[in-house]
This record gives sequence, structure tokens and C-alpha cells, in this order.
Amino acid sequence: MTQVRSPVTDVETHSAVSEIGPNAVIQLIHALDAAGPQPAAKEIFSEAAASDWLAAPPSVMVDERPVAAIHQAVRRVLPQQQAAAVLADAGLRTGDYILANRIPKLAQAVLKIMPASIAAKMLTKAITAHAWTFAGSGKFSARAGKTVTFEIAANPLCAGEHADHNVCVWHASVFQRLFQSLVSPYTRVTETACGAHGDNCCRFVADWTSIPDAANIYASRRSEPIAGQSETLSAR
Repeated sequence: MTQVRSPVTDVETHSAVSEIGPNAVIQLIHALDAAGPQPAAKEIFSEAAASDWLAAPPSVMVDERPVAAIHQAVRRVLPQQQAAAVLADAGLRTGDYILANRIPKLAQAVLKIMPASIAAKMLTKAITAHAWTFAGSGKFSARAGKTVTFEIAANPLCAGEHADHNVCVWHASVFQRLFQSLVSPYTRVTETACGAHGDNCCRFVADWTSIPDAANIYASRRSEPIAGQSETLSAR
């Protein structure tokens, strides 16, 4: 993964502002466009005080606060299932962007010919090294074993939010796209805990072992997701 980080400073306080990658906005705009007029993109961005981004989306690392406001506005303005579908699509599109622009093709080819367990460890290491692009001020950690567990404590994209279900579909979908493409198409990413639900972190589990012998599948069958099974899952 290749990315250049440029710090942002709050002009009024002169304090460092935590940043997040622009694809958290760009791909969400694309997902809203793809969903048609019903999702009301103008209302969502207006409520988040970020209307300018609809006409001119950001192209560099940006302040995480308006990004969080947009993601949370999606969940307030749209019905729950529709919001989840839009955010899931935005996450998949973000994963596609990363695959197309941030992970060298040679590295992808190498991962695809490795046993899934080894590829998962290497991909997890790369994700961890670039966690600041999607976790912002959140504290990111990962554990790789028979499955991979990602945790984001104080996840900025759901900061201050309260829900009776797990809401971080965008993150789950990003992880799922990367793992389905580079580790195993059988991978399912489940959000098992969420800060918005009152948990101490947002926790995501990537599991490619639930289908017999899935961990032994190599390049030709790991390079394409299984049709009709790309949705991310929530334990709640």
C-alpha cells in the first residue's frame, strides 16, 4: 500500500487535526449516486455541513470530523437497511480503489498464490501499517491467526452515536473486499462489537475457514469473490 500523509492544522486552535482518507467521502458519494435519487445525498451532506464536497469531493487526507458527520447523517436520514446498503457499497468501492491504486500488482499476485493463512497475515500487516488512513484518531489493532480480528477503539466514524445495532458497515466492507480478493473469496467479515452499540471498540472478524478446505484454496479460486455472497455481516 502506498500513501502519503500530510498533516492538517486547525487554524483557530493551532492543534493537530486527525485525518482520514478521502475515499471515505468519495466512494460514499458514488454509492449514493448509484442508489438513485431516494437516498437524498443533498440532505445528507447539508445536515453534515459538508455540501461543498458534493460538487468538489476531497482528493487528499481530510479532517475526520466532517467525514464522521456525513457517515452518521447517512444513518439518520436513510432507513436502516438502505443506509447499511449504501455504506456497504461505499466500503466495497473503497476496497476496489485500494486494490487498483494502493497495493502493487506484484504484491497482489504474490498474496494470491500463498496459502490463505499466510496471505492473511501479510495483508493484515499491510493494513495495520496504513491504519491511519481509515481509522483516523481511533486506536487500531489487529490479531491474525485462524481468523483475523481488527479493532478500532474510539472509532471516529461512530463517535457519540448511539444505536441498538452495530453500524460500522463501511469498515467491514473495506476489509471484506480486500480479504475476498487477496486471501479467499470465502471470507466473511462480521462486526461483532461496535462503539455505537456501547461496546469498548468496534471489532471486525475476518473468517475464511467456515467453508471446508477454504484455507487451502489458491490463486485461481481466490481471485474472484463468490457471486451473490459479498455482503458483510453483523452479529447484532
